[in-house]
Amino acid sequence: MTEHVFMNGEYIEADKAVLPVRTHAFLYGTSVFEGIRAYYNKEEDQLYAFRVKEHYERLLHSAKVMWMKSPYTIEEYENITKDLLKLNGYKTDVYIRPTLYKSSQKVGPTLTDNEDSFLIFTTPFGDYFESDRGLKLCVSSWRRTSDNAIPPRAKVSGAYANSALIKTDAHEAGFDDAVVLSESGQVTEGSAMNIFLVINGTLVTSSTTDDILVGVTRNTVIELAHELEIPVKERSIDRTELYAAEEAFCCGTGAQIVPVESIDHRIVGDGKIGNITKQIQELYFNVVKGKVDKFKKWCLPVYD
Repeated sequence: MTEHVFMNGEYIEADKAVLPVRTHAFLYGTSVFEGIRAYYNKEEDQLYAFRVKEHYERLLHSAKVMWMKSPYTIEEYENITKDLLKLNGYKTDVYIRPTLYKSSQKVGPTLTDNEDSFLIFTTPFGDYFESDRGLKLCVSSWRRTSDNAIPPRAKVSGAYANSALIKTDAHEAGFDDAVVLSESGQVTEGSAMNIFLVINGTLVTSSTTDDILVGVTRNTVIELAHELEIPVKERSIDRTELYAAEEAFCCGTGAQIVPVESIDHRIVGDGKIGNITKQIQELYFNVVKGKVDKFKKWCLPVYD
């Protein structure tokens, strides 16, 4: 099967999608992007793209930060995404990567007087982490970039140099990933995923003003917790609270819902997936495959 991408306003074969070497986004990291998943429901022979509208809303928020003008409306983005997935005809879970980028071919980091372009590629995509055990995390020596440096709430490709340093150093030290602190020492998130703790039976996660990406999956988890009548609190988190938590899990489009086994070699709970984490994880995977009527509004069916 020949895969296609959407680029320069048309659907083209993936191996023909190329960027000039002087493209501004390549030279300076001046692009914003989203990671979206689509899940294949075998029983229905249907592919469901999850929370597409919310992802494109965030893409446009990121674009404003980076002085970008969107070439399409959110509805048009949704239709382009659906048509691309249908053209590629997947019968498996898929990762979708839409990107708005500065496409002028010039030297110099200025964002204004700089053309904006858009592309999407898609690819089959399974679990980002091994699913047979929880994550072993460390607290990174690197700090998350701040809102007054490269704002984490904007999904800017250049900022992922920070994530790359965090994740690579964690891997080299024998961990799966890392928890990242802000410059003030508060817990932010993982290298590229949000984190939740269970403290005294309450689901606790960092505030949206604590230098985090306001994750679509994070927001989904909060709504699912309300559905399950699990109390949720968004607030600043101290590092030492990581070690005393009853449960912990990370979430994101790539990570999905993945339990944490240990942090800095300290076992979280009994080292196994906790009851609250398990409830949320089970509901989440039913929701994304369009199996829960109440939340089917989040699932965009691809095949007519």
